[in-house]
Amino acid sequence: MSEIKAEQITIVHVRPRFSVLTTEPPETIKQRIQDALAQENAKCRGKVYDQFASLSLPVDQLHYWSPRLRMTIEKTDKGTEVRGLYGPKPAVWTMFVFFYSVIGFAAIIVAMLGLSYLTLHKPAGILWLLPVFVAMFLSLYLVAYFGKKTGYVQMVVLHQFIEKATGLSLNEEM
Repeated sequence: MSEIKAEQITIVHVRPRFSVLTTEPPETIKQRIQDALAQENAKCRGKVYDQFASLSLPVDQLHYWSPRLRMTIEKTDKGTEVRGLYGPKPAVWTMFVFFYSVIGFAAIIVAMLGLSYLTLHKPAGILWLLPVFVAMFLSLYLVAYFGKKTGYVQMVVLHQFIEKATGLSLNEEM
């Protein structure tokens, strides 16, 4: 198995994903993943279910920004489709969505109030909060970006593990 190239998994995407179609039956792919996870020197840990697999790194290697790989393995008319999605722990993802929502909601309220004051020909100093909200939004985005960059090496480990386990070449898609 060749080493993964940096351009195969880009850090630009919010949640990188891959999709591959194969002629192998789903049971074979699931069994290969289970066998790879059961090995004594396995670089990853995880569970394989009926049409779903979830992988992460061992507990001693995990940190706040550690990625997880969630895969679906489905039988289709054309063969077996294997789709994967890299992302953070659900708590991390939920936290960022919450903060983005709060910032967005506050910006909308401030914009409505400020524009209302302007239409009434009153001072609208509250509109100065909008650049603050934009700065908060960008700061939060940068925190998420650098957090994802911190977990990039672990994402590559997960990707190499699943490629080696399944024997498939998993190309990233948008």
